[in-house]
Amino acid sequence: MKSFINVSDIGPLDKAMAEAFEIKNDRYKYQHLGKNKTLMMIFFNNSLRTRLSTQKAAMNLGMNVIVLDVNAGAWKLETERGVIMDGDKSEHLLEAIPVMGCYCDIIGVRSFAGLTDRDYDYAETVLNQFIKYSGKPVFAMETATVHPLQAFADLITIEEYKTVKRPKVVLTWAPHCRALPQAVPNSFAQWMNAADVDFVITHPEGYELDPKFVGNARVEYDQKKAFEGADFIYAKNWSNPGVTNLADYGKITSKDMSWTVDTEHMSWTNNGKFMHCLPVRRGLIVTDDVIESANSIVIPEAANREISCSVVIKRMLEAL
Repeated sequence: MKSFINVSDIGPLDKAMAEAFEIKNDRYKYQHLGKNKTLMMIFFNNSLRTRLSTQKAAMNLGMNVIVLDVNAGAWKLETERGVIMDGDKSEHLLEAIPVMGCYCDIIGVRSFAGLTDRDYDYAETVLNQFIKYSGKPVFAMETATVHPLQAFADLITIEEYKTVKRPKVVLTWAPHCRALPQAVPNSFAQWMNAADVDFVITHPEGYELDPKFVGNARVEYDQKKAFEGADFIYAKNWSNPGVTNLADYGKITSKDMSWTVDTEHMSWTNNGKFMHCLPVRRGLIVTDDVIESANSIVIPEAANREISCSVVIKRMLEAL
């Protein structure tokens, strides 16, 4: 595997899931693969779970790890081509990327959407430069449009906690005080479409995700109807994707607090489990009683980030 961005990159899901549970049973089984190999993790944005879980996964596999915070200690990087670099950016990504590639065997990149230029974001401009110029396998640690390591971990968690063969999984929008990217919901939708689940997306009108991620999911604008009989509720805010109105891209066009997941919302479900990628704004996305309830599986979900990342890095090491 030379790159990991979308669900198609992982191959047959049944094999990937079997591998995930094999690794979860013995996290150090493949540590010989990473001997004398180095992972470079490059962060253009903040991280807690991604940084810790990815570094732990690489160490489990016997790798050395280098972490670069681009905005804390590195030269400011220019990402645009054809510019006159007479501002505060001292180095261009086109030189920095191949230099980074000299020092490692695999690269993980975290670079969020700017939420001002939809074409730029959805072209995955920064990530694709790493793929093109580094000369090394590259995986996404959340990019402008996707977060596949999170979605893979979400699927592992659903498989662990489901009580029926084909559970009903609902992705619900919830309000937030800041404009957030669509990467997590995009990837979650993509992976749920590939899995054997009854998948529903619910959000206010105008918040439609890009059709290439929505796929065959059922879109329901009535949140109560969407929640009815659900086995899993995945709450996540996203800013306006600009699908129905490009001028709205990246904006907050709804702050409807009735979408906050509380005990009444969860009572509509089939004793549903609550999921969220974290960090979560309590009182906006979800109430305290729901996230602290016995049906909240956000911590096991976060723990599975180590497992999803282990599978991805293992496959990249095997392909070197």
